[in-house]
Amino acid sequence: MNKITKQKVLQKLALLYPNARPALEYSSPYELLIAVILSAQCTDERVNKVTANLFKKHNTPHTMLELTQEELEKFIFSCGLYKSKAKHILSASQDIIDKFGGEVPSTHKELKSLAGVGQKTANVVFSVAFGGDAIAVDTHVFRVSNRLGIANGATPSKTEEQLKRAIPKSDWSKAHHWLIFHGRQVCKAQKPNCENCTLNEECKHYKNKNKQ
Repeated sequence: MNKITKQKVLQKLALLYPNARPALEYSSPYELLIAVILSAQCTDERVNKVTANLFKKHNTPHTMLELTQEELEKFIFSCGLYKSKAKHILSASQDIIDKFGGEVPSTHKELKSLAGVGQKTANVVFSVAFGGDAIAVDTHVFRVSNRLGIANGATPSKTEEQLKRAIPKSDWSKAHHWLIFHGRQVCKAQKPNCENCTLNEECKHYKNKNKQ
């Protein structure tokens, strides 16, 4: 996909999803961090149900550490991977207290130093909580960007690199949400609604499908 076509795709996405925002519910950087950790291989809808209960009493690093790992596991069981997630959440909470004065760190490098925080999670928190420029490549962003032809990366990290080159830095965070919304509403994993997609004229996947 050439530069002009990529720009056209981004313009269409911006028009389609002008109010695109995170689906996770949170009221502080710490709540967002915990919600994103819980969202690995879990739907945002499920995470929101779990955190609505969890955050009633345990929405700061100090109050989270009032729970044992076993107690936290019971709260987050339905999110899947609950043992490792509970361990990471408690470890990250302790580090936030010990190393960062009880506040979630605001730099990408410091965020990645926390247990359970990889590139995607750090990008989300850095972008959403602190207004940084980042593109978090989750399953939706990976699928949609590669189907469209904005990227052709074999891995999330390669896709992230390509998206950063293709998209103006000022639009990185917004484009992340545009691609997620399009993946949820139109470009679904199993049955993408290609015929009714307003991007099908530019879409690499749609063109290739019609050639077959």
